[in-house]
Amino acid sequence: MDELVQRIKENLQYIYGRMERSLQASGRPPDAARLVVVTKSQPLDVVEAAILAGARHLGENYPEEALGKIRALEQYAEVSWHMIGHVQSRKARIVAENFSVLHSLDSLHLAEKLERCLAETDKSLPVLLECNVSGEESKFGFAAWDETKWEELTEIVSGILSHQHLEIRGLMTMPPLFEDPEKARPYFIKLRRLQEFLAKKFAEICWDELSMGTSIDFEIAIAEGATLVRVGQAILGPRPVHKL
Repeated sequence: MDELVQRIKENLQYIYGRMERSLQASGRPPDAARLVVVTKSQPLDVVEAAILAGARHLGENYPEEALGKIRALEQYAEVSWHMIGHVQSRKARIVAENFSVLHSLDSLHLAEKLERCLAETDKSLPVLLECNVSGEESKFGFAAWDETKWEELTEIVSGILSHQHLEIRGLMTMPPLFEDPEKARPYFIKLRRLQEFLAKKFAEICWDELSMGTSIDFEIAIAEGATLVRVGQAILGPRPVHKL
């Protein structure tokens, strides 16, 4: 375990260094972006090693898989768990009861399910609205690739705001996968422009968070305003392959 912790710690420092240089080059404060270490599909010992190495924000994609890890590692109270993957409405209770932040709120139906679960214990959940800014059919998220139709999103936001236990904090996106990270820049710019648009329409809401950027392109995302970057394999190594 000690060797694993040390390896992850070195990888963390390497990523932190790249983040710091990106922030400095962009003229942003050194604490303007936070790292979410993506632990999806990683075994429990690797996730625990990441915590021992200093990771404080952990990102999971699958509610049921994450629940086992959260319960097994509940002694690490300093850790915040981020749900970053698509959430089926029937899994809303797991998210409502166990996660610190939801990056991927992508429907009014899910918002309603979350609200009902949260209301039972009067708990609030910070959420980011997942927006599809590329138009890819394989991507989840509110349709946001056509700027001429952004006005339609205001009705969705108003609907979410009617749920008192959901706290909108910003936006999230996943751009198309490119080998050249520079090609992702226009999608990050579009999400930032959408953030600015919604902030004018709903000035009473704090839209500060932009969750965008992964292992391949997080430096470009930071240059375009990311406050949360999601990096997994560059820190933890490849995910295990489960053979049938």
